[in-house]
Order: sequence, then structure tokens, then C-alpha cells
Amino acid sequence: MSQDKKEIKLKDTKEAEGKIERGIPSLEPKIEQSIKKGAEADIFLGSMLGKEVIVKKRVEKSYRLKELDLELRRERTRAESRLISEVRLLGVSTPIIYDIDLDRFTIVMEHIRGTRLKEYFNSDVRDEEKISVAHQVGIAIGKLHSNDIVHGDLTTSNMLLSEDKVYFIDFSLGGKSIEIEDKGVDLHLLLEAFQSTHSKAMFLFDEIIKAYSKEYCYAEKAILKMHEIAKRGRYT
Repeated sequence: MSQDKKEIKLKDTKEAEGKIERGIPSLEPKIEQSIKKGAEADIFLGSMLGKEVIVKKRVEKSYRLKELDLELRRERTRAESRLISEVRLLGVSTPIIYDIDLDRFTIVMEHIRGTRLKEYFNSDVRDEEKISVAHQVGIAIGKLHSNDIVHGDLTTSNMLLSEDKVYFIDFSLGGKSIEIEDKGVDLHLLLEAFQSTHSKAMFLFDEIIKAYSKEYCYAEKAILKMHEIAKRGRYT
């Protein structure tokens, strides 16, 4: 890596995008370990400028025309990084974006050392502590929906607990929407996650919904839509 690259400091999303527009080269993190291979992106643990980072790289889709695939991966990389930063501005905890490389289709972000709520909610931790965390989740979802942001893959696998704070991760299917239907889909995804993974802790889902209802003024409509979507699934 050149000395110029070493001297570029870590930056948030706006600074990273400004860097792209000014033609400043992206930092190239050192990849150390593959964490997950997904349908849309591969996730790696790496390091950059002495920091432990997560590198998310959108994968090529061979069934798409090459030019279309390149454009879609660039745009979705940019859109996800912007969404993560917008969510942080709302007071919802997410990893900090350090760098974006639209030529490599990568987002370099803070590595959050924590426990997935998928494991935490099934652990032997006292119910009182779990309820407190559930309230955090409900408030955070309420903030997202109040600002017309949907996560798109709202499950306890995409929430991390670190130092008593809940972080939301993986916004690759997220976006902006004013539709109650889309917010109902978010809630239904979380409901399904609880029914399949936390069936003995459904009271925590109820606590999430209580906190959500206090945060989002149209919560009642979104909750009704969630139940409507659940009924559709049962009768199709």
C-alpha cells in the first residue's frame, strides 16, 4: 500500500463518497477470514489502518448481463452505505462506515464485537434483562418506521448486543418506503423469526411491539398489516 493511502484517515459515508467524486483512491483492507457467504454478498473479517473491520463485498450474478450486473452492484453498494449512515443519524446503532469502494463493490465498516440476539434471547440471562433489550429493539424499529425506513430482513440474526447496546446490521434488503405494507412485512419477518427460533420467548416479541407502539405513531396500522400478512401465509 502506498504512503498516500496510509495517510488517508478512516471516514464516514459522506466523506467516503466525496473521496470517490474527487478521485482519491480507496483504502484496501487486509482480508483475514471469511465469515459468511450469502446470496447477495460475502462477509469478511479484516484489518485496515490498525483497526479490525468487516468487509462486505457484493457478489457477481452470472445470470445478469455484465454491464447491468456491474451497475446494480455499484448502486446497491452505495445505497446500502447511505442507508446505514442515515439510520445512525436517527439514533439507531449501526456499524460505522469507514470506506466504500464502488469499483470493488465493497463496504468497509466497524467490527462490532457482540452477541447476536438470536443467541441472546435463547440464553439463560434473566428475563428482566432480556425485556430491557427487547424494549431497545422496539424503539429502534419505531424510529426506522417513523422515518420511512424499512430493514428488509428484520430478524434477530441481524441484531447484535454489545455493551448493553443493540446494533442493527445488514441493510442489504433495506430501503425507503412510505407504505404500511412494507412496515408490516418488517414486523412479520420478526414475528416469524420469533415463532421459529424463540418460540419459548414470545413474550419478548410482545415487549418489542409495546415499545414500538410508543415510538411509531402509525404502529397500530403496521401491526394490523403484520397480522394480515400472517393470515395470507396460512391460507396460500
